[in-house]
Amino acid sequence: MTTPERFPRRWLLVKLGLLFNGVLGLLLAVPFVRYLLSPALRARQDSGWVSLGSLERFPAGQTRLATFRNPVVRPADGQTAQLACWVRHVEADQFQVFAINCAHLGCPVRWFPQSSLFLCPCHGGAYYADGSRASGPPERGLFEYRYRLGGGELHIEVGALPTPGVADLGRRTSPCA
Repeated sequence: MTTPERFPRRWLLVKLGLLFNGVLGLLLAVPFVRYLLSPALRARQDSGWVSLGSLERFPAGQTRLATFRNPVVRPADGQTAQLACWVRHVEADQFQVFAINCAHLGCPVRWFPQSSLFLCPCHGGAYYADGSRASGPPERGLFEYRYRLGGGELHIEVGALPTPGVADLGRRTSPCA
């Protein structure tokens, strides 16, 4: 007479299958969980203030191109870590700092002082000097960076792209400490 197996083969294979599927499920869940948590983690890391340079670089009544190095870079970013923006010195200590990208599809806009317009070469979008939409396919004005003045320099908040829906974008904040 044979004695029944203490642990049948079927039971062992089911347990091994469950263990394998559990490990595989965990491995697949890690990137998904990181994706879900990334906005919360990035919000703490990415925001920062960078200097665009001395206020003398931006004469009153003029719009000038300025560049800055993105503080959130990786070594492989190379030259693409250099970002550009348009700085409009309205008067006294009032500025507007626009993202260089068109609000339609992100093409870089250019400033034309002769017509006091920002023009997008891709689809003919046009913006007034204050960044508001003039014509073309964009449905809104240019995106603005928050700025502050301090130590004789103009600083902008970077790390997250300027987007619509944030009530105080483009508004001046308290002076630099």
